[in-house]
Amino acid sequence: MRTQVVIVGGGPSGLLLGQLLHLKGIETVILERKTRDYVLARIRAGILETGLVDMMREAGVAERMDKECFIHNGTCISYENELFAVDFHKLIGKNVVVYGQTEVTRDLYDARDAVGAKTIFEAEDVQIHDADRDAPYVTFTLDGAEQRIDCDFIAGCDGFHGISRKTIPDNVRTDYEKVFPFGWLGILSETPPVHDELIYANSSRGFALCSMRNEKLSRYYVQCELSDKVEDWSDEAFWDELKRRLPEAVADKLVTGPSIEKSIAPLRSFVSEPMRWGRLFLCGDAAHIVPPTGAKGLNTAASDVHYLKEGLVRYYKDKDSEGLDSYSEKALARIWKAERFSWSTTNMLHRFPDQSAFDLKMQRAEIESLHHNETAQTWFAQNYVGLPY
Repeated sequence: MRTQVVIVGGGPSGLLLGQLLHLKGIETVILERKTRDYVLARIRAGILETGLVDMMREAGVAERMDKECFIHNGTCISYENELFAVDFHKLIGKNVVVYGQTEVTRDLYDARDAVGAKTIFEAEDVQIHDADRDAPYVTFTLDGAEQRIDCDFIAGCDGFHGISRKTIPDNVRTDYEKVFPFGWLGILSETPPVHDELIYANSSRGFALCSMRNEKLSRYYVQCELSDKVEDWSDEAFWDELKRRLPEAVADKLVTGPSIEKSIAPLRSFVSEPMRWGRLFLCGDAAHIVPPTGAKGLNTAASDVHYLKEGLVRYYKDKDSEGLDSYSEKALARIWKAERFSWSTTNMLHRFPDQSAFDLKMQRAEIESLHHNETAQTWFAQNYVGLPY
């Protein structure tokens, strides 16, 4: 089998890249280790930056998003019993939208099916060969038989645990990582959101987040110990703890109910450099991870897709490799800014086990500066809605 671009990973970044390349006449094959149903069952964040919304429209997959999404003109931050809003639309004239990552993925799969582009599910033991040479290829096992795809380029969109990053030799690759000493316990419940906007809460008991998927489906989180297990937390215990971390006026309006999904996620910051090795290009979680504070995970993957798409289109259209040669540098420049925003917001809102009384005063001063300083709010808004590509 031969194609122009093999995309390893059938999540939203790989699917978005495949759709954008298809519209430019560039042939792709997507290899996905799991089944389609498995991919669509994964619960992920749902805040889309301006840039990703524009890319969905460019890819021709925005119709359902535009009908069903919730436009958010800002967000709210609380500390103890104080609650204030950061108004994105007033400050910078932009907004974000709430539309679940699962729905983004579903729309992209439907679009790929409609154009007949090839996606191979349950591709096991994927291996990347000769990525540093002019004729790379990928092998994998399907239904017990080994398969091979020859190609011009390989896009590694297979996540943190995938094969793509590990293909880059250790003496070429440098990994940067910070592991935070806590996790997020999250639940999904068929209850109305407690507020029209997201609420990021700092309290003496730890961080909390009030989010939503739609008008009848809410997503809530509380900071928890890394040693905690899901079974340690009953629904009643979760709701009780969440209320304690919110301002009284918010807690009093909170509608509780049975959880339909419950999970614990550790928090880490991670970046791998470079994001290109020969004809292999890393995208999204394969190259970088951000804490979920600030909703940058899917959005940073989208910016990678933008730069890689531009480089590949330029190569095939004009035989100009400059966009591909500069891909890693351009992508990483934006990634590190997003990493800084997520790291900064995480430090501002969470309780750390080694915080001194001085550290807590500095954290409080930073939140109050954001509360009362329009310049600080403008910087926050610019980063939250997404820096330009």
